[in-house]
Amino acid sequence: MKTIRNSILCLGALLVMGPMLRAQDLSKYRNFSLGTSVAAVLRYTEQNSTDVNVTQPGPSLLQEVTWWTPSIRGSSLRPDSVERILFSFRNGELYKMSVTYDQSSTEGLTSADMVKSISVKYGPPTSVSPESDSTASDRYDAKERVIASWEDSQNSFNLVRSTFTDRFGLVIYSKRANAEAELAIAQAEKQEKQDGPKREAERQKKQIDDLDVARQKNQKSFRP
Repeated sequence: MKTIRNSILCLGALLVMGPMLRAQDLSKYRNFSLGTSVAAVLRYTEQNSTDVNVTQPGPSLLQEVTWWTPSIRGSSLRPDSVERILFSFRNGELYKMSVTYDQSSTEGLTSADMVKSISVKYGPPTSVSPESDSTASDRYDAKERVIASWEDSQNSFNLVRSTFTDRFGLVIYSKRANAEAELAIAQAEKQEKQDGPKREAERQKKQIDDLDVARQKNQKSFRP
């Protein structure tokens, strides 16, 4: 009886743990991992420092790198279903990946088809939003709505769809780092708004001073 009971308990544990065992690390997408350095991403995508865009300087440095997957020479066709990936970095570490799929690669596929395909690798989604639910995309760019999410305590992996082009994509991010980045952006925007009138006054003063310097110079050199 004890052996049978133990066997039943083991079987029950396997049934419960099955989806968890199948689920993959949500910090990874293909060959990229959250927390990777800018240099490592540039090396893998065969780009250089001039391809890095600084979106916010300062103590909370925010940078972006856009990688377009190679297309077949002499054609607009891509051997990969991914068209491009936008890598977002905070203080030199990758905290978010925004993937856009090639439209021809997903033509005809429904949201359910995409969820099923992603679930094969990442396990069952933790939440699925109705197609008509627009409120689910509030935490992302207003141009995208969330179709389904895979989440754990540290990361969020989301299937999204553009409300304008109907393209599918993924938004993968570290919850902690993304929250810190959003806070830094909000603080920078607030500071920019506060400093705006002062900067505009300084700009106008400089413009007047430069005009006065030019006037004085031309008063001495002008010959009618």
